Amino acid sequence: MQSYPLGVHPPIPSSRPPIAQVAGDASNQAALEEVAQELQSARSQGRMVQALPLDAIKADHLVRDRLALDAAEMEALKTSLRARGQQTPIEVVDLGQSSYGLISGWRRLNALKELQADGDEIAHIQALIKPIDSVSDSYVAMVEENEIRANLSFYERARLAAEAAKLGVYPTAQRAVHALFASASSSKRSKIITFLTVHGALDTALQFPSAIPERVGLALAGAIEADAGFAVKLRDLLRKTPAQDAKEERAALERALARAGKAKAAPKPAKGREVAPGVRLEAQKGRVVLSGQGVTAQLQEALEQWLAER
Repeated sequence: MQSYPLGVHPPIPSSRPPIAQVAGDASNQAALEEVAQELQSARSQGRMVQALPLDAIKADHLVRDRLALDAAEMEALKTSLRARGQQTPIEVVDLGQSSYGLISGWRRLNALKELQADGDEIAHIQALIKPIDSVSDSYVAMVEENEIRANLSFYERARLAAEAAKLGVYPTAQRAVHALFASASSSKRSKIITFLTVHGALDTALQFPSAIPERVGLALAGAIEADAGFAVKLRDLLRKTPAQDAKEERAALERALARAGKAKAAPKPAKGREVAPGVRLEAQKGRVVLSGQGVTAQLQEALEQWLAER
């Protein structure tokens, strides 16, 4: 038996022809390059889920469309995150310097931060870094994601449009509605625009605006447009007696609408004084006005004859 120095066996000759080995190496290299290109493409197009530091996400990058977090829903979300982890990534935009602006996933971000504050070992959040170039595109992306996942109220939609216009993202609130909710029906956009009136007149006085039902909101807008004093009185009322919950505030709004309806339906007091059955006389400087059912053609003729004979 042949022995080898230091027990090292010489290389075993390959059974593959050199050309086949070269071809195989080239094929493997091409496959690796293809995978690398696909990964780079997924990253640049915002299709690759990446783990980002939780503290690197700026939740206030955009004016959020959701006004409040439901406590019961948040507890359910936190329970799910503890049990199964984060199943759906948030969407962010790269702000540079290892900072990311939140586009969508506000509830998930808040839930993970609450878990972190409660002592859970959570340092990262799964995210898609979206290639968004403009602020208006960021708002549209946020709205589109939340229109699918979240049941936002008409008030929250209107508020978002108003705030986006205030920041100069859109020239007017109505233009903001048409841009942000372009995929919505024309009827839905019309209702959001109507809620702009409610937001503009009552925003700072309302405690639970996102709970205003569609019917009540549309009625409020109508009352505000019909009587400028209605909004002033309602704001004063809401500030003097702030509601403790959404139900109480809704009741106050409905009472105000009922009073406004009665005032509108009440007949205006007749002007002047009754000088004959069915005839009222209103004397003004330089003229006399007769009105009522008793003012007939016969009365007119008799009056004209009486005046002519004087």
